[in-house]
Amino acid sequence: MSTIAENISTLAERIRSAAQAVQRDPASVGLLAVSKTKPASDLREAYDAGLRDFGENYLQEALGKQAELIDLPLIWHFIGPIQSNKTRAIAENFAWVHSVDRLKIAQRLSEQRPPELPPLNICIQVNVSGETSKSGCSPEDLPALAQAISALPNLKLRGLMAIPEPTDDRDEQNASFAAVSTLQAQMGLPLDTLSMGMSHDLEAAIAQGATWVRIGTALFGARNYGQP
Repeated sequence: MSTIAENISTLAERIRSAAQAVQRDPASVGLLAVSKTKPASDLREAYDAGLRDFGENYLQEALGKQAELIDLPLIWHFIGPIQSNKTRAIAENFAWVHSVDRLKIAQRLSEQRPPELPPLNICIQVNVSGETSKSGCSPEDLPALAQAISALPNLKLRGLMAIPEPTDDRDEQNASFAAVSTLQAQMGLPLDTLSMGMSHDLEAAIAQGATWVRIGTALFGARNYGQP
């Protein structure tokens, strides 16, 4: 078994154990493979080991991999910061966008979504830790933004995404993820997705309701930023 396949097996067991610890169905938690800086061959290997959902942060890198892997029925998620000049390509080439944090971007994605494609699945990125260096809508602005996005015609608002400030303290992890879950519950919208948790904190995220955990390092190994 390849290292990637072994890693997927290990991650599946971590997800299963974390879900069962809080009486959740492990099948309610999806593993989103974060494949930035990794070659298409790694994604093909992950596909062969059973993964279908892949998250990319950089548009040009993602489009290159999509072209290389066009023979595979992969589901592409955009999870990085979004510039206005990138919205058309994102709307045309992805099934999910996890990183919408302002209405202008959502409006452009809706306008530019090809009519022959189903609505684009949207998560609003919320800056739950209040870090100035991090993208995301403030909790205070979230309700109005969610209402506005939910009314756009070619988008389907699914839920929230968050990247809390990193910490090894399990109590702090739980508190951050619980805050995201609470924000979603307070919005009064029919949302079903919480995209939160990464390699180091997926157990806490699952305990607080994550439905997607975004895993890069624990799946593919350390990132190589020397690659294009």
